[in-house]
Amino acid sequence: MPVIDVPPPAFMEDEEIAVFRDAVGKFFEQHAPEKRVEKWREDGQVEREFWEEAGRAGLLGMTVPTEYGGHGGDFRHDLVVLDQQAEKGVDGFASSLHNVIILPYVVRHGTEEQKKKWLPKLVTGEYISAIAMTEPGAGSDLQNISTTAIKDGNGYRLNGAKTFISSGQLANFIIVVAKTDPKEGAKGISLMCLETDGAEGFRRGRKLDKVGQDAADTSELFFDDVYLPSDAVLGGQEGRGFYQLMGELPQERLVIAVGAMATIEKALDTTVEYVKQRKAFGKTIWDFQNTQFVLADLKARGTAAKVFLNDCIAKLLRGELDVTTASIAKYWLTELQGEVVDKCLQFHGGWGYINEYPIAKMFRDSRITRIFGGSNEIMKMLIARSM
Repeated sequence: MPVIDVPPPAFMEDEEIAVFRDAVGKFFEQHAPEKRVEKWREDGQVEREFWEEAGRAGLLGMTVPTEYGGHGGDFRHDLVVLDQQAEKGVDGFASSLHNVIILPYVVRHGTEEQKKKWLPKLVTGEYISAIAMTEPGAGSDLQNISTTAIKDGNGYRLNGAKTFISSGQLANFIIVVAKTDPKEGAKGISLMCLETDGAEGFRRGRKLDKVGQDAADTSELFFDDVYLPSDAVLGGQEGRGFYQLMGELPQERLVIAVGAMATIEKALDTTVEYVKQRKAFGKTIWDFQNTQFVLADLKARGTAAKVFLNDCIAKLLRGELDVTTASIAKYWLTELQGEVVDKCLQFHGGWGYINEYPIAKMFRDSRITRIFGGSNEIMKMLIARSM
């Protein structure tokens, strides 16, 4: 029995969802065995072939409408993929970025022509997506980016540099946050869609050496006078980029909270099993009152977190998830994730610091969640504005 034993919410009990969950689990077992995932960790990225396999299996673009080659599902289908990926230990596969963060930009904000042009390729895995926001000199402060896309005849010239870009080495469809009017601040920001194949002036920089997330490709990107056609502006209208970004952030932050919850549950399950077997001073680690008290506290707060998270998911499905609630979920669950993993590692003693133990990998992989998707300091500022 899992440590956090919260019954599945009613919206996840649909028979079709159960069938899909079984199919996704079998796909990961067959196509992402531990040996293959370990190769991804060694290489620092997932190979393109796996994306194409996932596309053929229907694991990409689940929420994309069928008229654009998608599967016509909803956020529950995305949750199933994320849940099964975490359960099977499939590191590095950026399904949450591709399915839950980037494709909705095209679905919700793209013109009809853009949807027909790009979505089918994103659903099959022919196109692997990335979104390029962060710059060497601008992190969470998107209004101060320096990348520009300036009018040139019937198109634009894209210039600038981005860093910390997930899937940067593999992506051949990149949404670039740029200023089409540098004098206008937030109102001058547009989302520019770059198809990288054959794009002159586009360069991929270093694959960055990170503390954790070993199988996830995170890179630098450079744009040196890259020509973009007039239809590269997402939605076909300049100056809408900042508002498009703000509109999608609640779902992005909820997805980070979902990942944090998965790690919390895995860390507790792994640690309870370990302390009930490991012995010290003639008894198991579990027999010490301190062990029981600490783990009981983590179970209590983890249970409350999961109930809250399920309520947030229900709100998203109803179209009611607001910025403040999403910020609370991202902030609270990632902070709890860090605390749970740290305390669980402590119960492993010296073995917790050895990378072959799952808790060590969770420890390294978890640290970034308090930073990406908007740092937790930013989350607290957003929460405070609602008070």
